[in-house]
Amino acid sequence: MATIKRSIANALGWALNASIVRRGTLATMFEKEHLKRFVTELKVDCVFDVGANDGQYAEMLREIGFLGPIISFEPIPELAKQIRERAQRDVNWYAEEIALDDSEHTASFNVMQSSQFSSLKTPSHAETTRFEKENSIAYALEIKTALLSSYFDRYQAQLGFQRPFLKMDTQGNDLAVARGAGSRLSSFVGLQSELAIKRIYASADDYRTALDFYHDAGFELSAFVPNNLGHFPVLIEIDCIMFNSKLVS
Repeated sequence: MATIKRSIANALGWALNASIVRRGTLATMFEKEHLKRFVTELKVDCVFDVGANDGQYAEMLREIGFLGPIISFEPIPELAKQIRERAQRDVNWYAEEIALDDSEHTASFNVMQSSQFSSLKTPSHAETTRFEKENSIAYALEIKTALLSSYFDRYQAQLGFQRPFLKMDTQGNDLAVARGAGSRLSSFVGLQSELAIKRIYASADDYRTALDFYHDAGFELSAFVPNNLGHFPVLIEIDCIMFNSKLVS
């Protein structure tokens, strides 16, 4: 009976030119569709993928048809190695084994039990205990941090891009990355950043502070995308996609 129901639903979807969406995947589909339109209509010609983990975001960009250069930043050696291996099959994908911050210094980088939670910040469970197991320190790495502005200049000289896009997913450290861009931040046609509704890292900025900073830098909202579903009715984090009002009419 379940097979028959799925067949009928798919047939109706085809007839109505509609998509049948699996439960829990709507936010992901919306993110892909919105980014596809964003990078196409705003003529994005390079993406800075900061906090790349093992390259999921870059792979998604390729899925939606973005063919331009992608520069992925990931400080965990094992994950950076995976990105480099993937990038061997993609001549327009560059990997940098580095953490970006608002200053150049030596720092302790916390690798969490679940690698996607790894951060320069210390985990905190004061506002929510939902990720208490995943967001706990497995071990720490001593690393050197860098400024986004330095890599911006280097890659612009190499690639000649004119309308770059900045994606940040650095687990509580996005604003520090943006500050580290300095005056180059105004050259990005758009950005995507993770916002903390409930903070899961000590000393992390909340969503109000982040949105005020981006707005003051000339960016306006294009979309919100929930990024940790399955915790209804609580919203813990959300991604914002923004455009540069000075570069987009």
